Amino acid sequence: MTSSPTPSAAPPGTEPPRPPRLRDWINPPGLGLAIGVGLAAAVLISPVFITPVWVLMARTLFIALVLLAVYTAVERCPEARLPFGWPRWLTALLALPLAAVLATLVVYLVAVRGNVVAFATQEGRVTGFLITAFAATLFGLPIALVAQVRAREQRVRAERLAFELERSRLEKQALDARLALLTARIQPHFLFNTLANVQALVEAGSPRAPALLGSLIEYLRAAMPRLEAAEPRLADELKLVRAYLALMKMRMPDRLDWAVDVDEALAGQRFPPMALLTLVENAVRHGVDPMEDGGHIRVQGLVDAGRARLSVLDNGAGMAELARPGTGLSNLRERMTAFFGSAARLELSENRPQGLCAELSWPLPVPESRP
Repeated sequence: MTSSPTPSAAPPGTEPPRPPRLRDWINPPGLGLAIGVGLAAAVLISPVFITPVWVLMARTLFIALVLLAVYTAVERCPEARLPFGWPRWLTALLALPLAAVLATLVVYLVAVRGNVVAFATQEGRVTGFLITAFAATLFGLPIALVAQVRAREQRVRAERLAFELERSRLEKQALDARLALLTARIQPHFLFNTLANVQALVEAGSPRAPALLGSLIEYLRAAMPRLEAAEPRLADELKLVRAYLALMKMRMPDRLDWAVDVDEALAGQRFPPMALLTLVENAVRHGVDPMEDGGHIRVQGLVDAGRARLSVLDNGAGMAELARPGTGLSNLRERMTAFFGSAARLELSENRPQGLCAELSWPLPVPESRP
């Protein structure tokens, strides 16, 4: 015994297509236009008829609604189902006059109660039929063609908008992939450098090795969540920077002092992972570490004229150490541009009397005004 097949379930997050309903086919502006044209046609042809105006209005309204239904059917018909593969405009051009003649014929057959002989033998009815059919075609065809042109323009606009939305989506995906690639290039760089520092102290038998390992654990705790952060924030980056500086302080306790002073208003801002750490590590490696007496590193952030400004200042070796070409700062510039747009900046300047100031700046989002 076999069981009857059951309909396949719709994929999660999607709704099964529903059959079209009557209200989906009704176009209020088109319906209003059809009624208006039908009434106007009745008034215009009434002088040549002895039939009461209200009867003519009923007839022309019926014909106008039939033409509207035929036009809507042609517009909604899929391209593959149009007869003989004709283009939509040609189908409408042929279908509407035919519908006007048939609708008018139905009107007159109803008037004579289906008596075809009576209709054909009365000259006035045949003349009225021809006039009404001609008027229906004369009024209906140009209006339908104009409506079709407007519908085509709307379709073109809708397709253009859909194309732009798709292009924006693809550009965002490409941007996200590029950010992920640039971030992946520099994350192993930080980790391996830190592990090398730990290894050197352990091999030398330094009594600071256990404390250094503890600082490394704190650093990794701060760093690891950053690898998968969906919405990276500056507050997370500052935790990472503090952990890194504490780790470097353990490596050279008598040669490094540091401080972090960032406006709380910036803590919740979106920020590219590892970007600030790039500048801090450069300050350690190229600024303070080469100096015999070491130096001081200060991280500060503030809001200035609608822009966030995040600076890393040191009193180390200065610009000369960063004169060599490298990928770290170029990657950082690309990441800042990708994350904040072309208005983002990375600027290097001298920190007088000695050292370097590296500043990241970007425009802050304008807060939404509440009514």
